[in-house]
Amino acid sequence: MAAMSTDARTADATATGVTAQVAARYARGATIAAVVIAGCWHLGFDLPSAIINWTVYRWPWLVAGVWLVYVVIGAVGAVLLLTGATRRRAARLLAVAAVGVAAALLAACPPGTLDTPANWATGSVGWLAVIVLWRRPLAELLVFLAANALLMLGVMIVADALDRISFARYVMVILGSLTLQLGYSISTHGFDTAARWAAENSARRAEAMARRTAIEVVALARAERFQTLRRATAPILAELAAGADPAEPGMRHRCAVGAARLRRLIAETDDNPEPLLHEVRACADVAERRGVMVSLNAVGVLPVPPVAVRRALTEAPIEVLSGARTYARVTVVGTDAGVVLSVIADAPDVAVHPHSEVAIDQHRENGRIWIETRWPAE
Repeated sequence: MAAMSTDARTADATATGVTAQVAARYARGATIAAVVIAGCWHLGFDLPSAIINWTVYRWPWLVAGVWLVYVVIGAVGAVLLLTGATRRRAARLLAVAAVGVAAALLAACPPGTLDTPANWATGSVGWLAVIVLWRRPLAELLVFLAANALLMLGVMIVADALDRISFARYVMVILGSLTLQLGYSISTHGFDTAARWAAENSARRAEAMARRTAIEVVALARAERFQTLRRATAPILAELAAGADPAEPGMRHRCAVGAARLRRLIAETDDNPEPLLHEVRACADVAERRGVMVSLNAVGVLPVPPVAVRRALTEAPIEVLSGARTYARVTVVGTDAGVVLSVIADAPDVAVHPHSEVAIDQHRENGRIWIETRWPAE
């Protein structure tokens, strides 16, 4: 039972780990995509716009500096984002610096070019905000985009460059950038949430299947133990019910064997690092309760044979221990090749039941019986 609960806990931990890995993998892919988009946008649109309008700017070298500052902010934000080191203060400082980039470019643009590609920063700094505010609440990104839009509108009003046509262009610039940047941020975070839900649902299904499997295994093990218990006790109980004499030596021996098998069966369900030795000790305890002096020694590192093999290894020793009159010496030896279990006792001969995987030898000398079982059979 303890092994089954351990397996269930292991399955739960595995499912949880898989869920976390799936969610983390998807989240990292989305952040990398955001960085790539910002970089491609800056190189593919901002740089050509700055070069084409180089002679239009009031202070061209200021524009070059603004372009480089954008690169620095993007690089720092990307490193913090991809390493997971983003903090609230750092994110807000980078966001303020991005607004400063937009303000500097607006100052370098003549009034008539504020709503043209010469003012590339107003539509571009939003990608910086997407990066630096990735792990911040959505409200902070909305505040940034609103501040960026109001900044351009305020400069156009102050420069007296706002009319119906320029306002329409302004709306197109703001809506275009807002749709791309805000839409990307919301959709990726939404997909991230959906991926987490899907992974968690999958983990829950895997957990349920693991628990179901564990329950089925436990049920089968219980049924198998019940059958073993029935085989060990039913014949004896039937004989006693038919009037057999409990004081008769043969009946007492069979009862002792049945008791040892029951103790072995109970020991099989215990969580023990050396199950074979644990089960042998349980069988020896039955003999000790009858007044037999039992010496039990273990040598070497004991392997863990299957339950069926352990039963075959201990079956003949159980017969000997159950028939011992005054003393018994039990030795369990573990080797690289397998395990050897031997018993010497002042007991009568026992019936040996051959097993395909276990070798059995027995000898008698001076009123003592020596029996040895080996696995694997040589």
